Amino acid sequence: MSQVAVLLADGFEEIEAITIVDVLRRADVQVRTLALKNKTVQGAHGIAVEADALFDQEHSKEWDLVVLPGGQPGANTLRDDPRVASLIERQLGQSRKVAAICAAPIALGAHGMLKGRRATCYPGFEDQLRDAKLSLEPVVVDNDITTSRGPGTAMTFALNLVEQLKGKAKADSVRKGMLL
Repeated sequence: MSQVAVLLADGFEEIEAITIVDVLRRADVQVRTLALKNKTVQGAHGIAVEADALFDQEHSKEWDLVVLPGGQPGANTLRDDPRVASLIERQLGQSRKVAAICAAPIALGAHGMLKGRRATCYPGFEDQLRDAKLSLEPVVVDNDITTSRGPGTAMTFALNLVEQLKGKAKADSVRKGMLL
């Protein structure tokens, strides 16, 4: 069974984080939300979410996918946390998947992880994707890195992740079940 970590920092974008967790769980993917600081994490729009665990408790597990939701200041916190950079570097070094949506691709760009790769992000953050080949597509997959633009693309992003982890038939089944 696929193991996925969704990292939550105060100021995360609620639509993105919850959509990703919900859609992946509908596809029978094992998802763990990991809070960077406190187990109760405050979203960008005042919605508090109780994470499954603290980052320091579970970050060293073997993850098939690590997901970074956007939102501010959450994306900046993900970008600036050396523990997050270390986890992402480990993921990519082991050819494991990383996904980031909205402003969160800046956490990859800040560490040169997007150099020469196709990527997208929320408008206005492109300059922080350092040497990426920018795209305006809603979801961009470049080898083990998937990026997406924002809250309005969260469902497409999440279903793309399902397809990567469980195949097209499972993604289509989840899509159909949600009347998309």
